[in-house]
Amino acid sequence: MQDPNTLCRRAVEYLEEYRDSQRHLRADGVGRSVGDVWKPPPNSIFKLNFDATVFVEAKRTRFGAIIRNDKGAVMAAMSTGGPPMSSSEEAELLAGRKAVEFATDVGFSELVIEGDNRNVMKALSSSLDDRSLLGNVVDDVRHLVYGMHWINFSCIRRGGNRVAHALVQHARNISEDVFWLEDSPPPALNALYQDSLLL
Repeated sequence: MQDPNTLCRRAVEYLEEYRDSQRHLRADGVGRSVGDVWKPPPNSIFKLNFDATVFVEAKRTRFGAIIRNDKGAVMAAMSTGGPPMSSSEEAELLAGRKAVEFATDVGFSELVIEGDNRNVMKALSSSLDDRSLLGNVVDDVRHLVYGMHWINFSCIRRGGNRVAHALVQHARNISEDVFWLEDSPPPALNALYQDSLLL
């Protein structure tokens, strides 16, 4: 048994050491604008972030998506492949479709859907007919979200979409699609940690 005063003093020292280390860790976030930071969705709503990359030299396209709750906890995530494409906008739009399809398959119906391509997010959130070459993909996404209870499309800068981007980078070297349910995906642990420091 130790003296209660000693235990109390040690507890205060540990708390101060913890706070000091947190201040040092937060230094990574200094200088970022608000649009560069992932923000949690409202209570009882989930946020779906997605991203895509065209790996021209490998002639492949890869998608990544993650669904988190209002506390930042991972509900579901995926790293998948897609067909070869020449345009990053086309890849982002197909990634959005794949991500929404994934979200509906795992049972989410109240979502903030967030991507980092302004044109894609504008097309998905518009109520006007899309007569572009990719209009059928936009229609597919609209059809998928039609049955949801609550939906909101939002555009974020790449810095706020770092977890989805990490999942895309992981997908670069996989031959089969990978899914995680209620488990933090190992390839995105660092990005998840960085987001948690800013919550």
